[in-house]
Amino acid sequence: MNLTILGHQDRYPVEQLLMSLFGPDQPVEATSTLHRGRIWLTAVTTLTKEGKTSRAVRRLKAAEESVRLRRQTLQQSLYLAALPLLDAPPAWGALAGVRPTKLSTKHLLEGSSLKSADKLLKDVYFVTPSRRQLALDCSESTVRAVGLTNENDISLYVGIPFCPTRCSYCSFVSRTVGRQTHKLDGYLQSLHRELVHTGKLLATSGKTIRTIYIGGGTPTTLSGAQLADLLEAIRNAFDLSRCVEFTVEGGRPDTLDAEKLRIIRQHGVDRMSINPQTMEDAVLRACGRPHKAADVITAYRQAQDAGFAAINMDLIAGLPQDTYDGFCRSLDQVASLDPANITVHTLALKKGADLFEKKVPLPSGQEVAAMVEYAGRTLRSLGYKPYYLYRQKYMSGSFENVGWSKGGADCLYNIYMMEETHTILSLGGGGMTKVNLPDGTLQRFHNPKFPEQYLEQIDDVLRQKEELFRLLSK
Repeated sequence: MNLTILGHQDRYPVEQLLMSLFGPDQPVEATSTLHRGRIWLTAVTTLTKEGKTSRAVRRLKAAEESVRLRRQTLQQSLYLAALPLLDAPPAWGALAGVRPTKLSTKHLLEGSSLKSADKLLKDVYFVTPSRRQLALDCSESTVRAVGLTNENDISLYVGIPFCPTRCSYCSFVSRTVGRQTHKLDGYLQSLHRELVHTGKLLATSGKTIRTIYIGGGTPTTLSGAQLADLLEAIRNAFDLSRCVEFTVEGGRPDTLDAEKLRIIRQHGVDRMSINPQTMEDAVLRACGRPHKAADVITAYRQAQDAGFAAINMDLIAGLPQDTYDGFCRSLDQVASLDPANITVHTLALKKGADLFEKKVPLPSGQEVAAMVEYAGRTLRSLGYKPYYLYRQKYMSGSFENVGWSKGGADCLYNIYMMEETHTILSLGGGGMTKVNLPDGTLQRFHNPKFPEQYLEQIDDVLRQKEELFRLLSK
């Protein structure tokens, strides 16, 4: 891919859409030009792929120019030039960002109608009907979730960047510890310091916790005793009187047992995530996951017996050795358990994942599209509704990850985090705090990525927490 920019400096939004439409390795020559006239700004895109050239023009009145509208016009011209060179219109049209619902959500929060939001996605961004409906459903859920908060509410994320083994598709920063959970002791001691310090800052800030999410890695890599200590430390450090949702990411069923689930539930956690990714044993082996599909069902039943009514289960479309029929069987089997949430991810290949490095054969884009369509059609027929979604770079078929809920059991944390509607306060290695400032801007603070760095830099982490609370108090 080769992109030439003439007459403007908006390379990033143009480049991101180009990669979203064609992928980073396609032999595409692109030129994006902006001509400035007295009355009009004219965006011209010329694309050449495999000897075929296409050109498109979009205009914007010069008097109406803003950064948003200028970039929008450039992207529209690129999208229209790309259409003759693509096999089919892309599902998300000219939207290249990871949060396509932010446009429709903002529209609804400002008081506009669903019909108006649909028209925006259709006429300005060329989004297909099925994806427009998906976005609008999720935006409605976001509006409801925002209505459950006040201006002082925040959410808390606690990161446990460890796993028993590493899955072949994973690119997250985490350490594998096998069954040697004593290796986590030093990390947990530093995390306890951050919990206590942050709790004191929060207590004097006027901010209140609405949701908590313990993620990773795989938090249930911890032993039962370590989980009990961590959950007790959270309850001691923070006032949870306004907390309406407390999630632990169980993830791997081979890290769960009846006793561990009982401990988690007894410490006030009310939502559990048990993620098979697939119910095909051959696909599990290809992904480096040591458990079997039968273990998923056992873990799910144990979670129910422990008292969890809200359980999430994840599946991934596009895994190695999977097929359309295999994915459909997985979805049907998971849906038959009737969990409150089912999240359907589309495989995203990232540097650092074994699948990326080893160039493992994967299902085709057409197969992945069929998997995603089957999931949406089936889950809607079973009474599930999409409540949040996001996209990632280099996803199979450039589709999306979608969370589905039944009976209104949306995961509020997922909405608040993905739609950035309020501050997400993150603790632990790899955590990223998103501070929603009073002026409407968003500022990010990163904890050290690797557990070793987190231990070495814990004093800096605590000082950073003091800085971000100063910003929150302005």
